[in-house]
Amino acid sequence: MAFDPTLAERVRECLRGRPGTTDRRMFGGLAFLVDGRMFVGIRESSLMARVGLEHYPDALAMPGVRVMDFTGRTMKGYVYVDPPALVRDEDLWAWVGWCFQHVATLPATAKRAVRPRTNNKAGKSK
Repeated sequence: MAFDPTLAERVRECLRGRPGTTDRRMFGGLAFLVDGRMFVGIRESSLMARVGLEHYPDALAMPGVRVMDFTGRTMKGYVYVDPPALVRDEDLWAWVGWCFQHVATLPATAKRAVRPRTNNKAGKSK
């Protein structure tokens, strides 16, 4: 199991009625997005929370929270919230709301331009 389906349903319940939210399998787990930007996710039984750089130290000071480092490197602005800190629905709702609000304040990202593919290999002439 890559993510806890019960936690996924609890997060979905938090998001009912919030426009622009979707979920997608990513990072070996399940990511929740608003307007295409991830704000929380689930990996195994932990919540991946995008709190932002300004709230990162505050989030890490909370019980049951640790650095997010599933790639082997610390991902600043993201934390793992472990299951004991998510037992109460109020706590889960607070994390989901906090992360949703953070992502809603971010500036829109520009769409990447798609480069046309060529068959020419560098350094070879036809």
